Amino acid sequence: MKKTILILAANPKDTPQLRLDQEVREIENGLERAQKREEFTVKQKWAARPVDVRRAMLDFNPNIVHFCGHGAGEEGIAFEDEMGEAKFVKADALAGFFKLFADKVECVVLNACFSEVQAKAISKYIPYVLGMPKAIADQSAIEFSVAFYDALGAGKTFEFAYELACNAIQWEYTADSLIPTLINIKRYKKIKEELAHELKQEKRIAEEQANLKRRQEEERTAKEQAELKHKQEEERIAREQAE
Repeated sequence: MKKTILILAANPKDTPQLRLDQEVREIENGLERAQKREEFTVKQKWAARPVDVRRAMLDFNPNIVHFCGHGAGEEGIAFEDEMGEAKFVKADALAGFFKLFADKVECVVLNACFSEVQAKAISKYIPYVLGMPKAIADQSAIEFSVAFYDALGAGKTFEFAYELACNAIQWEYTADSLIPTLINIKRYKKIKEELAHELKQEKRIAEEQANLKRRQEEERTAKEQAELKHKQEEERIAREQAE
């Protein structure tokens, strides 16, 4: 079944210029020569505004969504507003948006600096999400994208494509090779389950410690009461003998 890749490109005029045209051109060139080229179709939206993103998702029903542009951590991903300037969209808005398309979208690639926070949010609903925890050089980002889609075009898995893309950066730009992060929803759920299990264990241990402390308090109180009763009995006997 043919997969649709939707490329969303945004380079607002008040942000540093990126070679997004080169990135998209190389992605398309790679897919055109790929073994599985008949299995992919590429759609593009340039100078993407939020309304453009919404309409493109509804029109094309993509399986893979690729964003290239700028990210700013907690502030959000930079799309464009009506004036062509940066319109930052935060993680919760993006996560809620992709939740609505979770029945179709398999992978989201956020090829933008400081986009990991958005990637983590989106990964609650989408099986595979790629983001960048820090800044990445423009050429490194391009190398990553080209290798990633080369691998998909050869019929490889998302995991393999991610590993190959990281390695492609390492060939040329070693310092950036560890920047891209792949978040797999199965691994994300496993981590959440492990954390939940740890919290459950910690809660159980805390309850056991609280129960032990309560029993110790009860035993100490019972002992003090017994000693007091014994002392009172001795005093009573002493009074009777004195009389």
